[in-house]
Amino acid sequence: MNKKILVITGIILLVAGTITFIFLFQFSAPQAKAGKESLTVNLNTTESKLIPKLKEQGYIKSEWAFNFVLKNKGWQGKIEPGGYLVSKSMNAWQLADVLVNKSYQKWVVIPEGLRKEEIADIIQKGLAWPDSEKQKFIDNGKEGYLFPDTYLFGLDYSGQEAAKRMENHFNEKAADVFKKADDGNIKNDTLVVLASLIQREAANGEEMPQIAGVIWSRWLKGMPFQIDAAIQYALGEPGNWWKKVTTEDYKIDSPYNTYTNKGRPPGPICNPGLAALRAVVDSEETGYLYYLHDGNGQIHLAKTYKEHLENIKKYLLNN
Repeated sequence: MNKKILVITGIILLVAGTITFIFLFQFSAPQAKAGKESLTVNLNTTESKLIPKLKEQGYIKSEWAFNFVLKNKGWQGKIEPGGYLVSKSMNAWQLADVLVNKSYQKWVVIPEGLRKEEIADIIQKGLAWPDSEKQKFIDNGKEGYLFPDTYLFGLDYSGQEAAKRMENHFNEKAADVFKKADDGNIKNDTLVVLASLIQREAANGEEMPQIAGVIWSRWLKGMPFQIDAAIQYALGEPGNWWKKVTTEDYKIDSPYNTYTNKGRPPGPICNPGLAALRAVVDSEETGYLYYLHDGNGQIHLAKTYKEHLENIKKYLLNN
C-alpha cells in the first residue's frame, strides 16, 4: 500500500513539475544569447496588433504569457508608439518592462502651418526637453524650412539636431518644387514665403492654387497683398501666436504688414507643407484679386473691389 502511495505521489509530482516547466517555459526568453535591436511601434499599432507581431518575429514564446505579464503588472494599454531597444534574450517580464517604461525614441507629429515656436512646444512635450533645449531649437530652426511631418526622434536629440533634421527633410521633400520654381524664375525664398502665406490663408488644399493665383495677380498689379495672417505673425506672442486681427492692427509698423507694404513679407510666416509649396508654382490664373471665407469656411472670390464688397455683405455681414 505504501508503495502505491509513493508511486502515485511520484506521478503527481512529475505531472506537477511538467506543468510548472511548461508554464514557466512560456515566459522564458526565446534565445539564450542575442544582441539588442531596434523595435519600432508605429502610431497606429495597438497592443492587440503588436503582441502577435512580437510572437511572429520571435521576441516572445507565448502571446498568452505576455498578456499575463501586462495584466499582472497593470501595464495593459500602456505600451506607447515609439522606438525600443529589445533583445530576443529577454524574457516576457523584461521585454514588457522595456516596452512600457524604456523607450529611446518618440513619435512627434508636426502639423502644417505652425511657426517654429509652436513646433518647439510640440517637440519639447514629446521629448521632455528642458526649456534651454527648446530655445536651441528656436535659435537654430529656420522659419519656413521646418518640414511638417511625423518624426521618430531619439530622446537624446538636441534642439539643434531636431531643427537640422527637419530642415534636411524639407530640402528632400521640396526638391522637385524648387526645381520647378527655378524653371519659372521664382526664387527659393519667394517660393517659401508665398507658400507660408497660402498655408495660413487656405481652408483646404483644393483652394490653395486659387489663393496663390490671387496673390500673384495682386503682386503683378502692384497691389498690397492685404493678408491678415502676415499681421498675425507680426503680433504673435507666447500663448497667442495667431491673435484675431482688429482694424487697428492694420496700421502696425511692421515689414509683415501686407496692408501698408507692397510685395511679399521679408520672411515666411509659418512652415508650409508640400501642397502650399506646389500651389505657388501651379497657381490658378483666373484674374481674381480678392477672396474671403464665409462662416462655413467656404471661399468666395472676386475680380473687382465692388464684387468683393458684395461678397462681404452677402457672406459676412448678413450672417
